[in-house]
Amino acid sequence: MPGKHGAKLAPAPHLVSARAAPLLARLLATSRHIDNQDTICHFEHMPVTMTDEEAAARRARVLLAARWCFLNFGFAKTAFEDIARRANLSRTLLYRVFKDKEDIYRAVFVDWLVSRHPAARKAAKEPGSPLERLLGVCRLMVLEPWAEMVGAPMGPEFFEACERIDPEADALHRKVARECVATILGDEASAEVFLLALDGLLADQPPVDVLERRTQLLAERFAPKSSKKGTRS
Repeated sequence: MPGKHGAKLAPAPHLVSARAAPLLARLLATSRHIDNQDTICHFEHMPVTMTDEEAAARRARVLLAARWCFLNFGFAKTAFEDIARRANLSRTLLYRVFKDKEDIYRAVFVDWLVSRHPAARKAAKEPGSPLERLLGVCRLMVLEPWAEMVGAPMGPEFFEACERIDPEADALHRKVARECVATILGDEASAEVFLLALDGLLADQPPVDVLERRTQLLAERFAPKSSKKGTRS
């Protein structure tokens, strides 16, 4: 029936037959659901102004969530939705930050490992014995990342996937590690052998404390502790 301005009003409850009442209720519920979905879509596509700090925090949250997914599900079985859900973002918002899963993987590798390169280069040239410097580089480039990776179901495939997805980043990471070790040991050949041996220490997925002891023993072989020479009387 029309209202004051000619708009149609919903029938009064006492005018609806018992048979028609359930149908009307379903229609009203459907209408409310559609309105809610339209509202959600509207807000999801509205431009959001964020500060640089907020954008950086959101990106960091996405990378942390993506790293967890890649280490636990593997690259192939991680869906865009998995990352969005763990980062507490909608799929649409995630696409505003990264164009695809490969793009996220590259960003994770850079954020987690390539970002360590400046500190590793500095550690290789800091004052101290060759052994201390070598252990410092190993801590930054291997031990600390390993502590976050070990025990994850798909941890072993992380570097293999990076080699396929972003071979340039993988090659850069290996190059920087070789340069840092060569700076300490004095030549490229020794650095290459040391890094090959270090890779071998990871083969059985050792706990962090075991890897630390192995790395200490290996480093002492290549950069033995300096011993004070006695003076002749």
